[in-house]
Amino acid sequence: MVANKKEIGTSSTTSGRPLLRSCLDSACGCQIDSSEYLEYNYSYKDSRHAGKPQSLPRIRAPGEQYIDTHNDEPWSFSFGTGEEKGIWMNSGDQAGSIMATLVWLLMTYSAVTVTLLTITEGIPPVLGMIYTLLCAMALACHAKTSLTDPGSVPRAAVPQEEQRRESPSHSMCGQCQTFKPPMSHHCRICNRCVSRMDHHCPWMNNCVGAANLKHFILFLIYTWTCAAYSLVLFGWNYFFCADEDCTFHVVVIHLVRAMTFLCIGAFLFTSSMLMNVTYGLMTGIGTIDRLKKKATNTMSQSDEEPIALKDVFGIAGFHTWPFPLDPVFDDYDRVVGFSTPQRLLREQQFMEQSAGNGGQQGVGGGGGSSSKWNESHPV
Repeated sequence: MVANKKEIGTSSTTSGRPLLRSCLDSACGCQIDSSEYLEYNYSYKDSRHAGKPQSLPRIRAPGEQYIDTHNDEPWSFSFGTGEEKGIWMNSGDQAGSIMATLVWLLMTYSAVTVTLLTITEGIPPVLGMIYTLLCAMALACHAKTSLTDPGSVPRAAVPQEEQRRESPSHSMCGQCQTFKPPMSHHCRICNRCVSRMDHHCPWMNNCVGAANLKHFILFLIYTWTCAAYSLVLFGWNYFFCADEDCTFHVVVIHLVRAMTFLCIGAFLFTSSMLMNVTYGLMTGIGTIDRLKKKATNTMSQSDEEPIALKDVFGIAGFHTWPFPLDPVFDDYDRVVGFSTPQRLLREQQFMEQSAGNGGQQGVGGGGGSSSKWNESHPV
């Protein structure tokens, strides 16, 4: 599976043009000509078109990637962590909900304090605008982390081709009764198995996994930047500025003192978390796996590979990295560690069309023959 399996956009429309095509071109940097865009209308019925079957999508040449525009996610307007829920939200953990709300309250408090400093001419307006922007980005990343499926394993999950070749048997989750991909764990709070799960973060009220690790890292970076920015700003005012223009308003100064302690705590906490995440990326061992290995004294026997940045931030372009946009992976199945019969069936259709054209041409640069693929992926 070497093609892009990230379900981006919506399912193909009857007009044959995805609804989020413009968003894909502008935000993700995937400039794809409409004549080459691989799409398939899964609601197409031969009876409505005089019995004429729908033509299969064009198969890209080796080195190219295709984009699966089909959306397997439920469309129901419901909140929860179940597979049938349309919007991912963990509402069963009251402590996590309180802590996640507290993050918003504290960030809003700091933004209001800096805004009051700007209004009372305690700091230049441009410095207040920069801090407010950083707070807005941090809160956007927090919301994206909390409301994004971290990589839950569906009931229809199946092993990848490489996993089938390496081992005839595979792990199963005793709680979900489904295939359990490598480096995945069952979260008792979310009540789901999460692919490449690092930990369950109560401040996010969500698990941190393969699908939302980017947003979590961005939240830590923006929060760390906010704390460091505030401490430098207050420190400069207190130690180096003796001008009357640097004197804070008598009411605002009490807010600044409380915010100083808040920023010190946030700076220390986010610094430790950033080091923890960086260590996990460099070693390929998540927080849960690392704790288990330390408990059994098997850290020296670890054979995990470092996690590539493209498996966290995607391949859409460096300009998308600072923003809480869903990453576009070059191989979604490889990143999450599993596939589904639906995705395999769609790729099989691509490969059968390629075989019908008499080519040994693979999808997305794999270069493998269609007969080899069909042998490895019975659907």
